[in-house]
Amino acid sequence: MLEKLFKLKEHNTDVKTEVMAGITTFMTMAYILAVNPNIMGAAGMDVGAVFTSTAIAAAIGTLLMAIFANYPFALAPGMGLNAYFAYTVVLGMGYTWEMALAAVFVEGIIFILLSLTNVREAIFNAIPRNLKSAVSVGIGLFIAFIGLQNAKIVIGGATLVELFSLEGFNAANGVEATFKDAGITVVLAIIGVIITAVLVVKNVKGNILWGILITWLLGIVCQVSGIYVPNVEAGFYSLLPDFSNGISVPSIAPIFGKLDFSRVFSGQFLIVVFAFLFVDMFDTIGTLIGVSTKANMLDEDGKLPKIKGALLSDAVATTAGSVLGVSTVTTYVESASGVSEGGRTGLTAVTTAVLFGLALLLSPIFLAIPAFATAPALIIVGFYMLTNIVNIDFEDLAEAIPCYICIAAMPFFYSISEGISMGVVTYAALNLFTGKYKEKKLSILMYVLAVLFILKYIFL
Repeated sequence: MLEKLFKLKEHNTDVKTEVMAGITTFMTMAYILAVNPNIMGAAGMDVGAVFTSTAIAAAIGTLLMAIFANYPFALAPGMGLNAYFAYTVVLGMGYTWEMALAAVFVEGIIFILLSLTNVREAIFNAIPRNLKSAVSVGIGLFIAFIGLQNAKIVIGGATLVELFSLEGFNAANGVEATFKDAGITVVLAIIGVIITAVLVVKNVKGNILWGILITWLLGIVCQVSGIYVPNVEAGFYSLLPDFSNGISVPSIAPIFGKLDFSRVFSGQFLIVVFAFLFVDMFDTIGTLIGVSTKANMLDEDGKLPKIKGALLSDAVATTAGSVLGVSTVTTYVESASGVSEGGRTGLTAVTTAVLFGLALLLSPIFLAIPAFATAPALIIVGFYMLTNIVNIDFEDLAEAIPCYICIAAMPFFYSISEGISMGVVTYAALNLFTGKYKEKKLSILMYVLAVLFILKYIFL
């Protein structure tokens, strides 16, 4: 039955590989279940309700990806978009969280229309193959940077970013951490990178997942032996699952269906909708390009088959998520971890979706997985995606320079969409002004995108 549903043999995979890949994807994404409630809580939303809605929205979106496209990609409320929701729209612009949810709902409806009319698919296909490879490489560096930050190996400092030190960490965060909390987790993360790398080199099946679990287990051993001491005030929590409150699922009633459309016709509301729309569109397209390139899913023309289904699942999930009470749901770049484990079909996505559902019942276990344990996985996945740099034509500088800018922009500006926009603008400009557009026959949509990106920088 699974073969008939997901065409496993056609994709050169099997049930065991797909399930392992789905587990790996979930493990690298599980942090959203802990992070999203904290961020949305800053906007005045019920934290317990947000946890439940986050898990449900992720499960629905990821399941839709399996149904609509049979792809191994997972969805959840997007990082960055949730921060924009809470800190910019609500706390900065003065919207209520109910109004912000209405903006997300409107964005989702627009996305559904754009997906059904092939606009998003046309944008995906208009991006040149070299630039698509660059997007994959840029995302790899971006993922690695996130992993380094999550592990506190890289912290803020006088040079914007610097290597971890207790003095620097305390100064940057205004806390009083010690080696027994902050210091030891950095050491464990570095050990985790080495362990994961060894498993990868030895080609151990499930290497990334094993890397996460072994690193977490080492942390538990350190806590039990007193080497690691939780420091809640500094943001370092117990690594042991807490079942003191039993197994219960927080109600979503405080945030479910609480959309407020009272300001829907205001100019500022439209700006908020466009901001959500822009970031989600190009984060999703960028993620699809990067992960599908790594998985060799693109055809000979650089197109992703069944992309309409992938984009539609993202759009429908965003609309459903707003009703559930969460910010924009998007395709997660951490899907690359499952793809690196061999995931190639919707069975990977179904596995991840099921685990998000189970997370509702076993939340103490999943929420106990620390960032320093998942960070090595992100760093190694970054390496996997970086290998696509060999597919970029560096002989043609009109191709290579935009790719370089695209790659650099993603980690430096902490945004997949910014990397794409700068890559597109530079690509269009160089090929236009050097006359190379004639031989390459660039799509007119590339120039339209370049103009729109320039206008975005001017007016937003």
